[in-house]
Amino acid sequence: MKKKWLIGLSSILGLLLVTIVLFHTYEQKNSHTATDEVSSANTEKAHFKATPTIYLHGYGAGVHSTAGMIAYAERHNGAHKVLTAKISPAGKVELQGNWPRKTKRPLIQVILQDNKNSNYYTTREWFYNLILCLKQKYHIKQYNTVAHSMGNIMTLSYQLKYGQERDLPRLKKQVNLGAPFNGIIGLDEKPNHNYLLKNGKPKYMTQSYQYFLAHRHNFPNNVSVLNIFGNKENGTNSDDDVSCVSAQSLRYLLRGKVNYHEIEIKGAAGQHSKLHDNYKVDQIIGRFLWPK
Repeated sequence: MKKKWLIGLSSILGLLLVTIVLFHTYEQKNSHTATDEVSSANTEKAHFKATPTIYLHGYGAGVHSTAGMIAYAERHNGAHKVLTAKISPAGKVELQGNWPRKTKRPLIQVILQDNKNSNYYTTREWFYNLILCLKQKYHIKQYNTVAHSMGNIMTLSYQLKYGQERDLPRLKKQVNLGAPFNGIIGLDEKPNHNYLLKNGKPKYMTQSYQYFLAHRHNFPNNVSVLNIFGNKENGTNSDDDVSCVSAQSLRYLLRGKVNYHEIEIKGAAGQHSKLHDNYKVDQIIGRFLWPK
């Protein structure tokens, strides 16, 4: 009887020992697996520390609108186009291309398939989808923008809604080209009708500009902003489509929040569509985004 009891006890102790060994092995394995996963995730994130610059075209435009600026940046500024982001009329983002993890100055070209949608309540959500997509796939922390014409309204309205969201990548530098912040000639403005008051406030404000002004507090702080506008010097004080006053209205809108610079391009080179195909403008943008 005593022998049977000892055999039973030995069996129980043996089973317990095996269980302990197996449990310890399982814990070690899981611990290593978890560590490997974290390490892998950190490595993935570490490879995308570079700040991408996002190029956006204007109303009715497309790939050719920003292609010249991107080509200049690749030739002269050590930058590289890594992605094309196509955004559908429903706001779906399709990323095409390859982003090598060690690219120092990655460039992203945005193509809007519905390129005549001027409703900034809609287009700002498209930009939100893009930023969210880049965050989830490439773990970006910040970004720059270079926008022409209506592309500026798309990005501005995004910032005025999401610019202070802490869980989203932050705007670092913003370049505006021919931006109709306070009206477009022929639509809601006439040449030489509007002017800036002594404090920089525009005398007349469009409904859109009033909306922007009411939400200016949402624009992120400490952003470097370069505002480039054209003046053909043909008596209209405009680039044919956007008046100098309309473009310069950005200064009052962002007063006290950003590091602001503006540059006027005079003569024929200051025509609205020529602003994005201008060697001098390309040089200015390069020095602003990637100073030596």
